[in-house]
Amino acid sequence: MTAPRPGRTWTAVLAAGLVLGPTAGCASTARPAAAPSSARFTENGVTVDLSVDRWDGSAGTLSAVFTPTAAGYHLYSLDLPPGGVDGIGRPIALRLRGGLEQTGRPATGSPVHDLQLPGGLPPVPVYPDGPVTVTLPVHRAHEGPATVLVGYAACSETKGCLFPVDSHPVELTVDDGSVRFAAPGRATPSS
Repeated sequence: MTAPRPGRTWTAVLAAGLVLGPTAGCASTARPAAAPSSARFTENGVTVDLSVDRWDGSAGTLSAVFTPTAAGYHLYSLDLPPGGVDGIGRPIALRLRGGLEQTGRPATGSPVHDLQLPGGLPPVPVYPDGPVTVTLPVHRAHEGPATVLVGYAACSETKGCLFPVDSHPVELTVDDGSVRFAAPGRATPSS
């Protein structure tokens, strides 16, 4: 080691060596970040968090947590018809294409109640205000890209309804016994 430049002490020279380390100036050998094991998006007043849980290499459970971004908003029941009741509301929906297939029906532990609408319209089934978790049993159909198409609508009894979301795509890859979500901002081709 050479003597420190004027105005620098040995302590400063040693500290710089510890901070910079032996590879300072060398190309990074860091591994690329692993693909995420979950995905998140926010659209039309709801944040959706997706993950695949209890994956055993060929089957598991797709979990989706739907959280309104403002207080006082509810989501519509999974059992609401796709077009709503007399055009009012849209059900929570998870549809799959590509490398994942569902092996059962979507389910939630959230209670459903009928929301009475003004003007003599029929009631619509909704969940209580706040987050709703939906699970869907899935299995690997084949290796390769997969897409989860997410749909929902959020409404408030006092503030009105937000535009529904229909078929928001969330990309995944199924291979080598694993399921990985596409990194944010990077599209994965879907079949």
